[in-house]
Amino acid sequence: MSTYIDSRHPNQHGDYQDCPALVIRYLQDSETIRGLSPRTVNGYYIDLRTFFRFLLHSRGIAPEEMSIEEIDIRNVDLSFIQSVSTSEIYEFLYYITRERDNAAATRARKLSSVKGFYKFLTNKMKLLEKNPTDDVGTPAQKKRLPKYLSLNESVELLKNVQSDFYERDYCMITLFLNCGMRLSELVNINVTDIHDDGTIRIVGKGDKERLVYLNDACISALRRLCEERAKLPNLQDKKALFVSRKTGKRLSARRVQQIVDGCLKMAGLSGKGYSTHKLRHTAATMMYQEGHVDMLALKEILGHAHVSTTEIYTHMGTEQLRQAAQASPFAKLDFEKKQPKAPRKPKKEAADEAGKKSEKEEA
Repeated sequence: MSTYIDSRHPNQHGDYQDCPALVIRYLQDSETIRGLSPRTVNGYYIDLRTFFRFLLHSRGIAPEEMSIEEIDIRNVDLSFIQSVSTSEIYEFLYYITRERDNAAATRARKLSSVKGFYKFLTNKMKLLEKNPTDDVGTPAQKKRLPKYLSLNESVELLKNVQSDFYERDYCMITLFLNCGMRLSELVNINVTDIHDDGTIRIVGKGDKERLVYLNDACISALRRLCEERAKLPNLQDKKALFVSRKTGKRLSARRVQQIVDGCLKMAGLSGKGYSTHKLRHTAATMMYQEGHVDMLALKEILGHAHVSTTEIYTHMGTEQLRQAAQASPFAKLDFEKKQPKAPRKPKKEAADEAGKKSEKEEA
């Protein structure tokens, strides 16, 4: 399934001309007015395209023998959009569950795209009197803790960086582990984003800028990278910090993922589900657990819009849980098993036995 996002130019995309006019209007509004990132808007595009392709197929408007991926949705107009019922939205959710095997998180994201589109038409454009998505509940999702590298694993990763451009790759992993930046944020760093006061300018989701303070490890890694980068004979992208040694152009997000995967493999950490995004989780977890960073400060470092998003990193480490178990007031109590006492006999029976005993003694 194609998209309009080019991995080499994550802030550029096409004009979505294979969509209905109202969908294009919504996508443009999401990016230019709401300030959402091109990648997020592209996700809306894919989800809405799938939604309307499904409706055309289920209503029998598209040829039955045509694959759902081939259905043209450009003729979907306002009357068609107005006719969509709540039950059809539930049928769409059932379809992506059964036919596409979408997980709860994916279903929730696709429903959010549809809800956002209908909310736009109802509240902002005033084209609908009733929003058919109002009564549709969001699929329940399992709460999962972020997956992250341990401190020892992180050290092993840094120690085992091996590549034809060591300074670049070591710097990338150092920034991931120390600054907790997203993959797209790292790829888009320019040389001019590094400031003499020990900060780096990061452009996050929705083109929101933030300044992140660099520690000694990051400053040292950046200095060595810039020195080697300046020696490249074929530097094409003068602005980009992370460039290819061969082409001199900015690295794509996919290439960075491949480099990190290779470093993980060399450190003996492949096959554990680790990735570039898990390095972001690692940075946040280590800052919170080992560095005791304040939650509001961590929110600013990571570029979260809401502190509720940052709270996923407040999960307790195994050592903290072990200490909590030992802190119980009953942790040191350990009693030996006692021999059971003979059952107490009734008073009358005890008196009779005592009488018999005295008679025997007299005899």
